[in-house]
Amino acid sequence: MNQTQVFDRALVSKYDFPGPRYTSYPTAPQFHESFAKDDYRQAIETSNGDPLPKPLSVYVHIPFCMSLCYYCACNKIITRKAEKAAEYLDYLQREIALQAELFDADRRLTQLHLGGGTPTYFTDEQLAELMGALRQAFRFDTRSAHEFSVEVDPRTVTPERLHGLRQLGFNRLSFGLQDFDPDVQAAVNRIQSEAQVRALVEAAREADFDSISVDLIYGLPLQTVESFDATLSKAIDIRPDRIAAYSYAHLPSRFKAQRLIRPEHMPPPERKLELLELTIQRLTAAGYIYIGMDHFALPDDELAQARQNGTLQRNFQGYSTHAACDLIGLGISAIGKVADSYSQNAKTLSRYYACLDADRLPVERGYRLDDDDRLRRDVIMALMCHGRIDMAHFERRYDIEFARYFADSLDQLSGHIADGLVAIEGGAVRLLPRGKLMMRSVAMAFDAYLGEGQRGLFSRTV
Repeated sequence: MNQTQVFDRALVSKYDFPGPRYTSYPTAPQFHESFAKDDYRQAIETSNGDPLPKPLSVYVHIPFCMSLCYYCACNKIITRKAEKAAEYLDYLQREIALQAELFDADRRLTQLHLGGGTPTYFTDEQLAELMGALRQAFRFDTRSAHEFSVEVDPRTVTPERLHGLRQLGFNRLSFGLQDFDPDVQAAVNRIQSEAQVRALVEAAREADFDSISVDLIYGLPLQTVESFDATLSKAIDIRPDRIAAYSYAHLPSRFKAQRLIRPEHMPPPERKLELLELTIQRLTAAGYIYIGMDHFALPDDELAQARQNGTLQRNFQGYSTHAACDLIGLGISAIGKVADSYSQNAKTLSRYYACLDADRLPVERGYRLDDDDRLRRDVIMALMCHGRIDMAHFERRYDIEFARYFADSLDQLSGHIADGLVAIEGGAVRLLPRGKLMMRSVAMAFDAYLGEGQRGLFSRTV
């Protein structure tokens, strides 16, 4: 994919409507409760039967937080009762044992991610217990390509704790920064100093983590171009390996916590576009490669290299170099992907605990892909990861005539073509520099499930 980006504010505004992020296809609204635990077990049996053992990826959802960040739309539980974490850890270990016995022992666990909530809500001892349970249940990949990452709230750790995380086997960290401006931090109830963050990043480097990422959010209350420019300057100066700059989706009707944000503090829509343009200009000028969507990485980072050599992939953690793995989701609301199926755990503690008390997997809903789903998933992922759909490749792989099979989809791209976002030439659908920021809207043309009632389920595409 060419590195050039063109920011046309009028076109960005035109194509900024709700749509999926395509961390999966079909997307989560298509998951249904008729997908049973037997379906999940059958998917595992199919995957175990592959001639070459497919590597495993594990995502562990730790939902607890000490305090409420007003912008947050994650599945979380705000509590200071430490005993809740201990109880949850006990149930996680039960689920780990149930899951592990279903997968062949020769399959390596090559990717691990702890997300939340706040994974570092667990004490060092609890994290060690969790890692011990995972090591006992799965065959950990100790080769250099393995990726064991954990999300870190800078308010919950010390430099010493980071060294402890490295000793536990984590080699990647993701810090949630969001914004350095004190007024913005106060407006979203997330106070953390620049000095605190810098000390932690320095400690992570001293501990020899392979990769350090930071998350920023644009579109938060009280943000201005000037204030976010200062945040970007500080983030660039810290020089993390990766930066994710997420667009804030303000949906107070859906997320109760967001109702605590004062409406008059919210920036106007045109401000978000200014902040997005600023972010792209500042990060690319500072040497970061635009990976896609909201991800940037330094040129020697694995994501940037995968983008360059055509091996970039996408899964529920976003852009990845390990998406070929089967993904096992552990904990409440966690989503997994095994063979040609998706599965999601119960979303509440009570239902999650009840399943495990009955010695049952807590899978509550899911989806099994059919032939059309697999084809469309591969087409959408090619566009999202590589900016190009090679028609002949899909014709050979799926025995179709691409232009006929996707006639409606190609018709839907007529506006994108007229606006210079996409070109269909040389047997390929290709994103042009002007269209890279609107790739989600292009991918939507190939989505068979986007009826009129679906779009409101998603965040805006830019």
